[in-house]
Amino acid sequence: MPKSKKELTLFSSLVPILFLIVFLTLNVLVFGDDTLGGSNQIILLLAAVIAASIAIRHQVTWDDIKSRIIKSISKAMPAMLILLLIGSLAGTWLISGTVPAMIYYGLKIIHPKVFLLTAVVVSGLVSLATGSSWSTIATIGVALLGIGKALGFHEGLIAGAIISGAYFGDKMSPLSDTTNLAPAIAGTDLFTHIRYMTVTTVPSIILAIIIFTVLGFVIELENVETNITGVIKSIETSFFISPILLLVPVILIGIIIKKIQPLPALMIGTLVGGLFAIIFQRSTILEIGIIDADSTIAQFKIFLASVFGNADGTYLFASYKAFMTAMFGDVNISSENAIVNELFATSGMAGMLNTVWLILSAMVFGGTMQAAGMLTRITNSVIKMAKSTGSLIASTIGTSIFFNITASDQYISIVVPGEMYAASYDERGLKPEVLSRTLEDGGTITSVLIPWNTCGATQSKVLGVSTWTYLPYCFFNIVNPLMAIGMGYLGYKIRRKEG
Repeated sequence: MPKSKKELTLFSSLVPILFLIVFLTLNVLVFGDDTLGGSNQIILLLAAVIAASIAIRHQVTWDDIKSRIIKSISKAMPAMLILLLIGSLAGTWLISGTVPAMIYYGLKIIHPKVFLLTAVVVSGLVSLATGSSWSTIATIGVALLGIGKALGFHEGLIAGAIISGAYFGDKMSPLSDTTNLAPAIAGTDLFTHIRYMTVTTVPSIILAIIIFTVLGFVIELENVETNITGVIKSIETSFFISPILLLVPVILIGIIIKKIQPLPALMIGTLVGGLFAIIFQRSTILEIGIIDADSTIAQFKIFLASVFGNADGTYLFASYKAFMTAMFGDVNISSENAIVNELFATSGMAGMLNTVWLILSAMVFGGTMQAAGMLTRITNSVIKMAKSTGSLIASTIGTSIFFNITASDQYISIVVPGEMYAASYDERGLKPEVLSRTLEDGGTITSVLIPWNTCGATQSKVLGVSTWTYLPYCFFNIVNPLMAIGMGYLGYKIRRKEG
């Protein structure tokens, strides 16, 4: 007869998490902004080893642990593939002049005093229309970051404004996957869920908008006109700029609105960017796609020239090389302007590999914790302490944040707490939309604040701003969970079943 599993104690379940917290903090102190270069990945893996050791001592088999790890990684696979495609999209949108054009026109149109307000509103509207905070941040967000840097704003503040708007739009959009997932788990319909979310979400975004607007008027920017003039001139020198280049993001947004899945949508956006680069950015293509004179291709070009006269295929080969390089590797558009040199540099798919490594490591840790039953043991202890409606809502939000930290996945932070708390909400006579709203208030928008969560790791890499740098400025993402908890304790707009 196989041995029965020993019951895990709360302390045993907390040991890997305590190890994680201590050593991730140490990593920040030792490695600074370079923690995603490998140190955080190693700590996550070591924490998984500790969790697995405790699990095996409690008669959890290695096969069970391995199976759960594989399941966790498979759930994160779409996110990792999207991340790789975002790397390619950033490359082709750079060489096509799309991102430079958005920055160029943005600098001409947006007044510095209202830039932060504009960043929140534009990100929110695009995300609301597409249902995707990831696509919004990877496209419009990257351009807004470039505009903000050229104006002289702190990069963490800019990223906070972009993320606040994008996650508000994502949360409230009927096209968003999490907005559909939460009511499905809780047992309510989509539009009841969205309408009920306005109670906590709208006041939170209004407060965030007020903060960003005040900061925009209060912050004193230095050399604004000089920086704007310098960046605009450098863009005009380096790229062909025309409103036609803005068709690239319009096409992508249109595709997403048509409910085409993220992976094919991003691939189409990448290919369209490459096509526009070949058509409109000849000088950029020739600069990036320069062929070594001693290469085999150079010899082949000589052969073509001898057969077809001047048709030596120079631009054809340069286009191929530039397009491929933009998709997989480093592209740097050099100019005499330091701000432009910093803005117009991408690293393609290859630049996303450290982040993919981080997500894989996080999934190994989360999968091990789940296989051991540690996450359930901890959250069950929390449920027992929730006596009032306010404490139940606070516990649900805390549990969702806990799963964002430990399981490192936004969807798990909605699904698992939703399943765990459903009976408690029902027993206390609360309508299912109370649970669905609370899951989004706690799970959806806090995922981006965790450096090793799929969302936090992705947005940090896409924007080139560390999570710790932008976290204090994500006012919407910070205020919304607190707003929900406060309303829960006050009993404001808490829907109860009749009778």
